[in-house]
Amino acid sequence: MNRINKKLQEDKKLLSIYFTAGFPKLNDTVSIIESLEKSGVDMIEIGLPFSDPLADGPTIQASSTTALNNGMTTKVLFDQLKDIRKTVSIPLIIMGYFNPMMQYGIEAFCKKCAEIGIDGLIIPDLPVKEYNENYKTIFEKYGLINVFLITPQTGDERIRFIDEISDGFIYMVSSAAVTGSKSTFGNAQSDYFKRIETMNLKSPQIVGFGISNAETFEQATKNTKGAIIGSAFISHLNNKGKDSISAFIATIR
Repeated sequence: MNRINKKLQEDKKLLSIYFTAGFPKLNDTVSIIESLEKSGVDMIEIGLPFSDPLADGPTIQASSTTALNNGMTTKVLFDQLKDIRKTVSIPLIIMGYFNPMMQYGIEAFCKKCAEIGIDGLIIPDLPVKEYNENYKTIFEKYGLINVFLITPQTGDERIRFIDEISDGFIYMVSSAAVTGSKSTFGNAQSDYFKRIETMNLKSPQIVGFGISNAETFEQATKNTKGAIIGSAFISHLNNKGKDSISAFIATIR
């Protein structure tokens, strides 16, 4: 069984952390992953930086620019992660845009992910229909879960189609805006969380965008399986450095 699905079966609310590979420094990637696991994080999303990150807010965009300037590439990331399963056991997901994966070669990319122990991919700009028709068999061949995003504007029919073809969790974007931290969620987000809960989807949902502290984590997970923190963690890395990772995680739960 895929590590993601094993984790989803645990009787707890899951905390997933996103960070940009190669940030703050090029060779920080592995040590950040190891520190996150030791701090009690359930899953990690490793951001593959891209020059045109459409879904990312200013904090993640800035980290991507830094990582690219540091020399981060797809090949460098794979080289950094080649021995990651010797020290890390929690699910690892690569989040990135489709263009760099196409440049590498979709099947070659998926094969490499499987070799080094990546469990899934999140590709915000890969259309669901295109994935289902052209790439699903490749992902399945290499045991990779593709995680789809939904937003408050996603219609019920599309959500049910995503639910039908998903074999992991659904990434539930808290708002239609780009990534970024919020101190609390408003009524619109709460109504959205409840709306999705009443749909009784087969796939668990994990909320991302806007989770930054214990309050937003608790709000986001009240009706869902877990939450993802990205921008707030990257800001913490930028301000406090990687030696304070455990202190950041301790403020969330």
